[in-house]
Amino acid sequence: MVWAYWRLVKALFLFLPLAFTYARDRNRWLLFGRSRDVTPKRQRKRARKLKDTLIALGPTYIKLGQVLSTRPDILPRAYIDELTELQDDVPPAPYEEVKGIIEEEIGHPDEVFDTFERDALSGASLGQVHVAYYKGDKVAVKARRPGVESLVRADLRVLNICLPVVRRVARLMGEEPHADSLEGLADDFERRIKQEMNYRRERSMLEEIRGNFEGDDRVRIPRSYPEISTEGVLVLEYVEGIKINDVRRLERYGHDTKEIAKNLEKTYLKMTLVDGVFHGDPHPGNLAVNADGQIVLYDFGMSGRLSPSLQDTLVDFYLAASKGDAEAVVDAMMEMGTLDRDVDRDLIVEVVEVAIEDYSGGDVDEIRIQQLMNEIEETIYEYPLRIPSYIALGLRVSTIVEGVCLELDPEFDFLGVAREFFIEEGYVQEAARGQVVDAWEEIREAFSSAVRTPAKFERSLDKLGRDDIEVVVDVEDSRDHIEKLGKRLSYALVASAAIVGAAVLSLGETGFAPYLFGFAVIVLYLLRRSFKKKDRIRGPRYYATRHEREDDWDEDDGRSYGDSRR
Repeated sequence: MVWAYWRLVKALFLFLPLAFTYARDRNRWLLFGRSRDVTPKRQRKRARKLKDTLIALGPTYIKLGQVLSTRPDILPRAYIDELTELQDDVPPAPYEEVKGIIEEEIGHPDEVFDTFERDALSGASLGQVHVAYYKGDKVAVKARRPGVESLVRADLRVLNICLPVVRRVARLMGEEPHADSLEGLADDFERRIKQEMNYRRERSMLEEIRGNFEGDDRVRIPRSYPEISTEGVLVLEYVEGIKINDVRRLERYGHDTKEIAKNLEKTYLKMTLVDGVFHGDPHPGNLAVNADGQIVLYDFGMSGRLSPSLQDTLVDFYLAASKGDAEAVVDAMMEMGTLDRDVDRDLIVEVVEVAIEDYSGGDVDEIRIQQLMNEIEETIYEYPLRIPSYIALGLRVSTIVEGVCLELDPEFDFLGVAREFFIEEGYVQEAARGQVVDAWEEIREAFSSAVRTPAKFERSLDKLGRDDIEVVVDVEDSRDHIEKLGKRLSYALVASAAIVGAAVLSLGETGFAPYLFGFAVIVLYLLRRSFKKKDRIRGPRYYATRHEREDDWDEDDGRSYGDSRR
């Protein structure tokens, strides 16, 4: 407990100057006054200061920074960009300290392994990696950092104390939406960091993802050694490769960086949209390219899983984006819960349109962007993005993958590659089939409705008579007249539905579109011919009177059916 209080004092000492500066930006004299103008340069400087503060506070806060990098509903974009660069590049602990952890979990390193390198290959916030040989195989031994469990427990106590205070202060300063966004952040972060410290879970996720890519030549995932892997130690096959953002070296070895970028995006689209389980930390330190040009994935501690319903919504989102349908993109964002229903929809649609143009490699008018940004800045605190915890990690993945792909290919077309992926996986064909089915159902319903119309009309007349409504009608050949109107309505509905169906089928590769269009032409000819015939039927002339009855009373609004106001 004393350790937790000491960590609290240290955190307050480092964070209070940042909080004070931010409060003065919002209100020049803290509790009153206009907000101060903060230039982009000054904002980036403060974002770097926050990142340095998190690194100084150690492993737990580095992980907190990585979580905050997924939350644009809490921090401005400059902070998100800076925190996205947080990688677990921490100096490793001495071998003597790590040896105790390994010995406690699986036995003395010199007895378990053929050889064991004393100097660590790399260090991270929660663990570090050593190279060893096990039964003749070169392996990577990932061991938990000594003392990290007690440190994380103390820091989690500090966060559970501080975050509710931050929420209250945010509400006092009028930052109600952002205070709501902080709700549940501590619980989400605690769950995530505990999962990452559990190497049994990491091995399970790794093996599941590895199985999903079995037979895929684009990806290489190391296999694990379950007999010597525990909750605190994970032993994996050692797979060498060139760091994925080392473009010059990749080109020197004859690798096509543009093709690597395409394969990288398709790999993560497959994980998120098809498999539902994904590698959640794709920064360049965890991605490499081996001699065969395969993308190698390391470190599965920060992995995630998506529900089938969320996968379906994400598919709708990406399909809409790949087709340039901004309205459908906004609908999908609302379905995922990232936008409020009362958002300024027109503004968001315009922002999405600009984003689609940008991601498609198109030329975007800088003046238009500036106008949009001014509008957003004026209203952003009224409706910030809402990032549910179950998609925050996926947002981090897409952001980091975007940066890596642009390093590999500065002209990378994200939506173009997404369209290729959807065609390869059959999503486009499936969507076209779904549209055809919907169109056919509309045709059936329209035809059925048109056929039922005359009979319903006749029953309505009978019902009006039974309700003591006296109708005097002067109609010659009324049945023929109604049947002719119903026939014309049927022709019009069937022809319209057939034209829509033909248009939808033309997007696919079924080959039935010309036949359905021909059918529509025939129906239109029949419709035109029906109007050419001389209509000898005179229109109906009628008058009606109603008789109010004592028992005709509408209990819903307290008025009789015969009330003259209805």
